[in-house]
Amino acid sequence: MEGHTTKIRVRYGETDQMGVVYHGNYAQYLELSRVEWLRSLDISYKKMEEDGVMLPVVNLNINFKKPAVYDEVLSVRTKLREKPGLKITIDQEVYNENGGLITTSEITLVFINMKSKRPMCCPDHLLKKHGF
Repeated sequence: MEGHTTKIRVRYGETDQMGVVYHGNYAQYLELSRVEWLRSLDISYKKMEEDGVMLPVVNLNINFKKPAVYDEVLSVRTKLREKPGLKITIDQEVYNENGGLITTSEITLVFINMKSKRPMCCPDHLLKKHGF
């Protein structure tokens, strides 16, 4: 399955006194890349919510390999693991400017009907956008 890469420059406020990215900021980098991945498929997260579909995170695993530092441009690669059903599992990797692997991650989100607050199957139009 095709992936998508998003470039993110590390801002000063995202680092600690050593100039290293604070670990909690990686979740935001990963989210930004997931939203851009959806946009690359012509899927708007905002439109999904307007249509009554939410995608809350139910699991996030991040493995830290190396530190990222202030002013570095990171490449966040986002790739769908398998065809979505009630849930969608995405693999993401963060690389530094030299191509060094910074983190690997796996995230699982669940499709939720906003009215009923219950899990639902991935909407057909989203499956078609990804070629399923």
